[in-house]
Amino acid sequence: MSLGTRFIWIAIGLVLGTAFAIWQVFDRVATGVVEQWGTRVAEVQVRYDSARLLQPLEREIALAHQMADSPVIQDLARAPDDEALDAAAKAEMERFRRNFGANNYFVALLDNGAYYFNDAEDEFGEQPLRYHLSPEDPDDAWFYRLVEQGRDFHLNVNPDSELGVIKLWIDVLMRDPASNEILGIVGTGMELETMLAETVAVDQPGITTIFVDHSGAIQLYRDRDLIDYASLVKPEGQKSHLKRLVSDAESRERVGQLLDQAQASAGNVHTAFVTVDGQRHLMGVAWLPRIGWYEVTLLDLDVIMPVSRFVPLLIIVLIALVISILLLHVAVRRLLLQPISALEAAMQALKNGRYVRGDLPAASGEMARLVRHFSDMANTIQAHTRELEDRVEARTAELNRLARVDSLTELPNRRGMQEALDQARERAEREGRRLSLLWIDVDEFKQINDDRGHDTGDVALRQVASCLQEELRGYDVAGRWGGDEFLVMLYPSTEERMASVAERLRERVASRVSVGGQPVTISVGGYCAEGTEPLSQILARADRALYRAKEAGRNRVQMHTVGG
Repeated sequence: MSLGTRFIWIAIGLVLGTAFAIWQVFDRVATGVVEQWGTRVAEVQVRYDSARLLQPLEREIALAHQMADSPVIQDLARAPDDEALDAAAKAEMERFRRNFGANNYFVALLDNGAYYFNDAEDEFGEQPLRYHLSPEDPDDAWFYRLVEQGRDFHLNVNPDSELGVIKLWIDVLMRDPASNEILGIVGTGMELETMLAETVAVDQPGITTIFVDHSGAIQLYRDRDLIDYASLVKPEGQKSHLKRLVSDAESRERVGQLLDQAQASAGNVHTAFVTVDGQRHLMGVAWLPRIGWYEVTLLDLDVIMPVSRFVPLLIIVLIALVISILLLHVAVRRLLLQPISALEAAMQALKNGRYVRGDLPAASGEMARLVRHFSDMANTIQAHTRELEDRVEARTAELNRLARVDSLTELPNRRGMQEALDQARERAEREGRRLSLLWIDVDEFKQINDDRGHDTGDVALRQVASCLQEELRGYDVAGRWGGDEFLVMLYPSTEERMASVAERLRERVASRVSVGGQPVTISVGGYCAEGTEPLSQILARADRALYRAKEAGRNRVQMHTVGG
């Protein structure tokens, strides 16, 4: 065998041996980078999908709680046969229907099983009482199960055989404020198809979004046949559980562990690899305590970022290696081995989240193209990650704002006002000052709505809110407490300032707000409290003063004094 032949075989052996070694390193590093990137993508995707679901639900849930707190509907629940209460309650239900995003509502009364419902087409506006629930009817088991469990809030996908609809139902218990007894259940239903399109229809190959309830039963999933309808009344063994999607016992055990870990640390995303249809997937799970569901994301990394995409790059490396072996050893080290080492370091840096463009080696020729491809890939990954994080942050900020602002008046809503009151009371206690609370009610507001319609009533509420904002100091707070009631918090304050502000507000509204040429007036109840008093007592005393103002003939100010 000639020396030339030996050299060729030695060169071939070196190429094959070196190529095998490079492939092992390259495959390990590339796989590690993809898995590390997949974990980050899973975390961001879970938070993004959670925000997409919570954004439409937050407002509907808040409205359902307001509906459950409605005194008019509670009065009907206590005396369902009273025709006068029935008419007033139907009008109240209709007002909430127009405010719900899906423009429908349901009210189920525990006393006689009456079930009221009206849809977005106002199909049952004349007769919203659709039927009566029965403990013996299996289709009504959901109602009695929720009452039995006593959970104030529940979310489930359920078909209504009587109404012929399938919706994502928001169920809120209606309780008597005095005795805390359950009076019934109220809520609204969101179209299932709409929710699926807006939450789980992710237009990205390799990404699957699923929402499951606290027991792991599937509630929102692109395959409607696997959705666990009416899961509330099913035994655990009959539910369409998340574990059905995985292929083996080890994956099912990992799914159970992920659900337990997520619920134990709400707000965190937990990930693990599972097998789905024989393919390895990365599963990310987060617990959403505000709705009692899990958000689950499945990533098929072989589809999103397959390692096979690196093969052309590896071929370039091998070509460069063959050429380099025919040259001097110094040229091999300078032109190939050193750049490969630096590229591996950049991959490791990307895997560990420390990659910067300066990590890439300076190179030319084939290695320059390899570096450029990797740079483009790394920059794409980082840009995609930043984009998802920015979108989650923006949506989270918007959700926080919407949850605390009344959409009609742009004033703080009940939740926002509650937080402001809590902060002011704590500050008053800390600084040893007094704060004042004015409880304001629009006089004869129901008559305005009945005579001139809810749109006119809404205009009046916005005008009253505008008067409050114009009259108050920049550090005083006015909020819509609910319906036609407003709260004004003055801090710091004295009884004299409270009385002066209250009278100015009353006069300003009476002179500036009118409906059909008739002035709109307000009644004001006020209380100047010490910072050490509990907030519930401050609210109760201001409310008592308001009651006396309305009893005394409305359009007046009444202050509560201790012992008075």
